[in-house]
Amino acid sequence: MALAVRPLSYALGAEVLDVDLSRPLTESRFGEIYRAFLDHGILLLRGQKISREQHIEFSRRFGELDRHDSLPRDRHPEYPELLMVSNLPQPDGAPSNSRYTGQLWHSDLSFTLMPSLGSLLRGVEVPPVGGDTMFANMYLAYDALSAGMKGLIADLHGVHSPERKNAGMSPEWEKENRLLNPPVAQPVVRVHPETGRKALYIGEKVKAFEGMTDEESVPLIDYLIRHSTRPQFLYRHQWRPDDIVIWDNRCTMHVALGDYDPTLRRHMERTTVMGTPSGHVASDAVAH
Repeated sequence: MALAVRPLSYALGAEVLDVDLSRPLTESRFGEIYRAFLDHGILLLRGQKISREQHIEFSRRFGELDRHDSLPRDRHPEYPELLMVSNLPQPDGAPSNSRYTGQLWHSDLSFTLMPSLGSLLRGVEVPPVGGDTMFANMYLAYDALSAGMKGLIADLHGVHSPERKNAGMSPEWEKENRLLNPPVAQPVVRVHPETGRKALYIGEKVKAFEGMTDEESVPLIDYLIRHSTRPQFLYRHQWRPDDIVIWDNRCTMHVALGDYDPTLRRHMERTTVMGTPSGHVASDAVAH
């Protein structure tokens, strides 16, 4: 029987039906899942009561997994393939380092020289209301630009920083983050290595274009982000416990909305599939 999927929105995304990741998955069935991943940009699998080991095992079928060396304080101490996206306090009672993770429009690991192919996020504990994640289809965003704008941005490189919406983060975390992750320049227009389609590669971690000042860059960056996040390009995911959402970082960007009571528990666990090399360390002129 062919894989059953249900569209999640006009712009992107599909729910995969009748797949239980706690049971063995044939190569043929995984091939169908991967084709749906390329076709839809986001896949949702609900009700997946799986272990951490099963989460990692399934994720590895998409490719080699990142061990999150660029974010060592956020990974699980026993499972470095798992990034904790959590507001639960640390063992010593200190606030979670990752409580603000994702609250800027971004694509995962864009600030590294090996941006992510895809991410698989599992909802372990979610608030009853809010804590949503929004996704943007960057193929559609690029396609909707005028010919003049496409020409203007064709050769630009955006400088991506590891910035986080991190009010209250420790100075030690900030220093470590800057040392581990120097600013990286990525092409503003990337060609998807599997589909061959062009997509915008922009987000709120881009502070300037290489070879341009911040003042020159910001108006165009702001426009491209506003353009990419128009309602017709978006899908908003409302989390349920045991959801797994898989997204293609090469043609989407996303944001965690933070739209929930912060006294409630929100704990997610993410695997990150490594992609192909991209970008270069930014020139000193803009790496500040």
